[in-house]
Parts: sequence; C-alpha cells; structure tokens
Amino acid sequence: MIEYAILLLIGAVLAVPLFSRLGLGAVLGYICVGIVLGPWGFGTVDAVEDVFHFGELGVVLLLFVIGLELRVSRLLALRKTIFGFGAAQVVATAVVLSPLMLYAGEPVRVAVLVGFALALSSTAFALQLLRERNELTTRHGRSAFGTLLFQDLAVVPLLAVVPVLAGVSQASVDEAAGLLRTGVVLVVVVVVGRYLLRYLLRLVAASGVQEALTAAALLIVLGTAYLVQLAGLSMALGAFMAGVLLADSEYRHQLEAEIEPFKGLLLGLFFIAVGMTLNLGVLATKPGPVLVGVALLVGCKFSVLYLLGRLSGLDTAAARRLGLLLSQGGEFAFVVFGSAAVHGVLDQRTTDALGLVVSLSMVLTPVLLLADRLLSRDAPLMEPDPLPVDQTPPVVIAGFGRFGQIVARVLRARHIPFVALDASADQVDFVRRYGNEIYYGDARRPDLLRAAGVAKAKVFVLAVDEVAASLQIAALVRREFPHIKVFARARNRKHAHQLMDLGVEVIRREMFLSALGLTYEVLIGLGVPADAARSTVDRFRKHDERRLYRDWKHHTDEQKMRELALTGAQELEEMFEEDRKIPISPQRSGR
Repeated sequence: MIEYAILLLIGAVLAVPLFSRLGLGAVLGYICVGIVLGPWGFGTVDAVEDVFHFGELGVVLLLFVIGLELRVSRLLALRKTIFGFGAAQVVATAVVLSPLMLYAGEPVRVAVLVGFALALSSTAFALQLLRERNELTTRHGRSAFGTLLFQDLAVVPLLAVVPVLAGVSQASVDEAAGLLRTGVVLVVVVVVGRYLLRYLLRLVAASGVQEALTAAALLIVLGTAYLVQLAGLSMALGAFMAGVLLADSEYRHQLEAEIEPFKGLLLGLFFIAVGMTLNLGVLATKPGPVLVGVALLVGCKFSVLYLLGRLSGLDTAAARRLGLLLSQGGEFAFVVFGSAAVHGVLDQRTTDALGLVVSLSMVLTPVLLLADRLLSRDAPLMEPDPLPVDQTPPVVIAGFGRFGQIVARVLRARHIPFVALDASADQVDFVRRYGNEIYYGDARRPDLLRAAGVAKAKVFVLAVDEVAASLQIAALVRREFPHIKVFARARNRKHAHQLMDLGVEVIRREMFLSALGLTYEVLIGLGVPADAARSTVDRFRKHDERRLYRDWKHHTDEQKMRELALTGAQELEEMFEEDRKIPISPQRSGR
C-alpha cells in the first residue's frame, strides 16, 4: 500500500499545480491522475474500490467543515430552499429522465428508480467547486447547497424501496424498522452533540496535548458519520449534522483548523478514485450509447435546474451557473445502482453503463464551468445574501486575558464585532460563562488564524501575555497576512523593540500608561497643580516614546543600550529642571 500512496502523491503534486496554473482547476487535475494511474491507464494502482471508499471520507470531512460554518439560525433560514427547491429538482428531474429509460427498453420499476437515482448530484464536486470560487453564499450557491442536502435525505427512501422493487417479502417490515432506527439515531446524535461533545472537547483541550485534540476532532466527525450511516443515512449527512451542532461552540475554529488538512487530502483522493472508476472499456466498445447518455443526463438536469432557478428569482447568469454545477450524476447514484444490482433489479451490464455515464458527467462538470467562465460576458455574481450570516468581524483579538478583555469591552460597547482567541481552555470556559464570544485555539497556527477569518479582517490585536508566543504570532501575521494592521501589547521595552523588528508599528507597553496615570495622581496628592502635573506626565510620556523609537536600532547592543539609558536619564533631568522650581503647596490642587 505504501507504493500506492507514493504514486498517488506524486501524481497529485505534479498534476494539480499544473492544472490550476492552466485555469482548469484542481478537481480536473485529480481526475486525470486517477485516469492515468487507474486500470484503464497505466494500471499501476488496482485497488480502486479501496481508494474510492477511503476517498469518500474527504466528502464526509468537507460536509463537517461546511456544517461548522452554518449556525442553526442560518440553517433554518434555508429550509424553504432545502425542502422546496431541492424537492422540486429531484422530482422534476426524475419525471424527465424516467421516460428516457422507458424508451431505452427498461421496465417501469427500473426506469423510475434510475430516474430518481440520476436526479442526485455530486455533493463533493459541487461544494468543492463552490468553495474554490467563493460562491457558497451567493444565491445560486445557497440553492445548490440546499438541493444537495435534500438529495442526501432522498437517498434513504431510494435505498429502502429497492427491496420492494425486487419483491422481497420482508421489505415493508424492514423498512418500518429502518425508519424507527433512523429516528432513534438522529435523536441520539442531536442530544449527544448538543450536550456532551463540548464537554469532551473541553476535557481534551485542558490536557494541552495537540495530538489529542486532533484525534478528538476526527473521532467526532467519523464517529457521528458512522453512527448515522448505521441508521441508513449517508455518512456525509451525519458529519454535516455534527458540524452544525458544534457551529456555536468555542472550539469551532480550532476544529476547522484540525480537520482542514485531512479534508483536502482525502477529498483529492476521492476525485482521483472517480478517475480510476471510469470504465473506459465500455466507452471503447459502445461509445455512442454512453456519450448520448452523458449528453442526455447533463442536458436534462441543466434544463430542469435552469428553469427552476429562473422561476425562483435567479438571474440568467446565476441560473445557468446553478444548472452547470448540479448537472452531473452523484456519488450516491453508485450506491443505489449497487444495491439494485445486488437485489437483481438491475443487471450488471446496465449497472456498468450507468456508472460510466455518471462518472463521465462528473468529469464534464469542471470543464463546462471553465467554458462558461471563459465565454460568459455576464456581470460578476455578487448577489446580496439576506440570510442571518456570520459576517467576518473586522477585528481579531489574540489573547483574552485582562489586557485583551479591556479592548473587547470597548469594542462591544461600540457594537464593533470581533473574534477572540485564547490558548487556555480554562480561560475560554471561564469567559464564556459570562456571555462573551471567545474561541479556543493557539494563534501561532496559521490554519487556525485563517479559520478565524484573519485573512478578511482589518485589525489584529496581539494581547498575548507570553513574550515568546507574542513574537511568534507577530511574525506569522506579518508574513501570512501582510494587509492587516497589527496593534500589539508589549511586556517591556525589549519586547517592544522585538515587535518593531517584525514590522509591528502600533505598540503599547502594558504597564506604561497605567503607571503614568498613577504618577499623575501622586503629583496631585503632593499638591502639584493639576495643569502642571498633567504637563509633567505628558512631557515624560513623549520623551520616553521618542527614546523608545530612537533606541530601537541599538537594542541588540547591550553596551550601547546602557549608554543610551544614562543619556536619556540626563536629558530627562535637564528637561524637568524648570519643573523643580514649581512650589509644592500643602493643599491638594483641584482638577
């Protein structure tokens, strides 16, 4: 198996950057790798079924990450799209495709089953393409997403009806038991996800072991997906449910950061497996029927989706893009066809031909979208999103101790949204008890910062207490997100100089201003007039800040810094020489 892994990685490393550079997209690159390495290419990888099933985990992780981005309120706002538009698409497409199967000579029961199975689209292809083009929140993106969710739900009755079509006597009893089992499992998943998963994550995070948190994230996704699969639903739907249940959790961004690398690799493996499953032997022997089948499938689904999109209020460009996105057959069609073949509803020849049609339609999708992008002269798809979305806050605060909380309180008073991150699970738990929005995570990780929305934020507040961690975060932010303005907390002068070396311009020493404030109070208590006290403190502040920036270029030279400290003290004495002549009254001056 290690040889297979090396070959797949080599193919991906070579092909995907090339295809992306040519504007063809990563998905098409992965598929071509699968064709070349699969049974109908060089035949170097023959464990196609194993690769395909393993790659399906990428679809599972993709749905989990998308679920993390959808809070319950946003999901409820999509209910009309899911059960309205999604149901209309499945039924209308089946009504169009079933007569074509009848015309091809299939019996009615087979034609209806195949029509509904071909109405399903590929969740992996559509969502990946939407995310690559940043179109998931557009109107056509929401319509596509809602439709795919309904299709995942529609798989359950489709699989349940296959034994009925085969004439199995126990079908009705099994179907009733299956529906009951599904209901029980869904209740268990919701209850466990709502009340126990956060507690589990809190315990793991408190251990401080990064690998344990990664393992916990994978356990949550795969465990939930497997449990839901036992109930007869798709693993992808189960993972999506887990993501939605944790979308309001303080571990949301950390979970996304932990899952993202696995998701990318496994999803690429899924697309490679699609390329491997292309039975080019059938295409070589009967190219005409297969290509006609692909054309009819893509053409019919596109027409139905385009018409429904226009009827639902989408403009021409958005409706066309929606039709192209969902015009292919889906990975769940393979599941339905496989079950039908096992029960004798479909013969093997028809199953192979239909599987090839679905696979080729998948390959065609990124090509059609690329052609549409090159040929289209429509305005960019920038429809407003009226849903209650979680807009990316303009401020990210790293470190939510006493310093960071003061910044956050002022921002909240001004109704300025922010994302707060802290690496202490105990601190996150404590702050959350008082209704504050804060997420667990180590800001030294670039994947976590991306998940928290730093790439789209305007301001980054660096309020981490530990000097070494603060410097690592500052270096990371300046390197990975050069557009964002960094406002940093410094422990002392040396820390401030080190932050300056990293390009941080706005720095505040944590004790400096509070010490000056107390000094002002001391002077007032000694009877110095308020104006004179304020002037003295202000002059000291400006002098010290000038020294801070003047001494910066020498801060690595310890001998020079000692000399500058003596010079600065002498300058300060000379500057305040006149202030010493101010008489100190025994009475406290008013302010």
